Amino acid sequence: MRYDFDTVIRRAENHAAKYDERVKNFGTDDVIPLWIADMDFKTAQPIIAALEKRAAEGMWGYTSRPASYFEAVCQWQQRRHNWLPDTKLCSHALGVIPAVGALVRLFAGDRDSILIQTPVYPEFAEISEYQGRKVLMNHMKEGSTGHWQVDWEDFEEKAAQARIFILCSPHNPLGMVWSREDLLRMMEICLKHHVLVISDEIHGDLVFRGTHIPTASLSPEIAANTITCISASKTFNLAGLHAATIVFPDREKKQVFDDFWMSFDIHRNNAFSLIAVETACREGDDWLDQLLVYLDGNFRFVKDYIDQHIPGIRTFLPDATYLMWLDCRGLGLSQAELVQFMIEKAKLGLSNGKNFDPALEGFMRLNAACPRSILVKAMEQLEQAVRELKGDAQ
Repeated sequence: MRYDFDTVIRRAENHAAKYDERVKNFGTDDVIPLWIADMDFKTAQPIIAALEKRAAEGMWGYTSRPASYFEAVCQWQQRRHNWLPDTKLCSHALGVIPAVGALVRLFAGDRDSILIQTPVYPEFAEISEYQGRKVLMNHMKEGSTGHWQVDWEDFEEKAAQARIFILCSPHNPLGMVWSREDLLRMMEICLKHHVLVISDEIHGDLVFRGTHIPTASLSPEIAANTITCISASKTFNLAGLHAATIVFPDREKKQVFDDFWMSFDIHRNNAFSLIAVETACREGDDWLDQLLVYLDGNFRFVKDYIDQHIPGIRTFLPDATYLMWLDCRGLGLSQAELVQFMIEKAKLGLSNGKNFDPALEGFMRLNAACPRSILVKAMEQLEQAVRELKGDAQ
């Protein structure tokens, strides 16, 4: 079927955090919310139909997980990414970040350090610090063309001090798809220094340029040192159903993880995440393929509009995710001034770039996963605000 991504759906009335938490995050609800990483699109029709059928049953008690569930998840990985995980090494989690928090707690000691690559998803640092672990930041190096690169000397220096490396692949917020060469180099350094790798691959299905390579598919030796976190939540807009899959290198680590959650009696899917995830993995390809075309069109619209109409801001087409990294340093504002400018003048609710790396100034992150008409309005507001800032409002 042909999917409609242009229709604007009112989400302010269905308890969507993206809309309902505007006052909490921006001090006002008078902003277009382009911040938290979920999409303003209905998911694939087979998922909706399956959930409607399940809802109509009227009974949603304790739900067992059939073998077909992880089989569907693993077959999706094989079909889309040429990687077939072992279903016997898969565990359920409420989400990738809850899983990462548990993994840091379980496999890094109180005095151990966690390595991350900034700018990166802020929860990597926050969840590690919540567990009482020290965070080491390998700051990415900005290239002249807007592409960022690993500071390899610093990476190895920090890896020598770390117990765990949390890899973001593809990278949020930079939209990078890691090359095989870069992945191999990072993994070889981790192996050399006995650093366990947690590979967050939640955006792995949302790739527009290049090819997502699952870290654990690189070699048996690398697979044996990698815990992979995957989920249908970003791909199919299912984050509110709380389901992720964690793929372990061996049964011992899986058992440690499973025992931890069992101690809280958390080990089952809920009735709806079970149906949604399995249906997505078996019947979601057509919807995803159409979504990727639409999202890439959104990226191109935003980039072209900024290039042509908004001096002082630069952005680049991401290779993956549905997030765009805005370089606003040309506006000449401090980070605090930039955040207030976006809220009060442009009336946009964006993610503060400083949250992704405390050392950075002048960056914001924009979520482009919405109907294009919303992005048109957002860009027009941003253009007018920049004109007024520069004193040439028309």
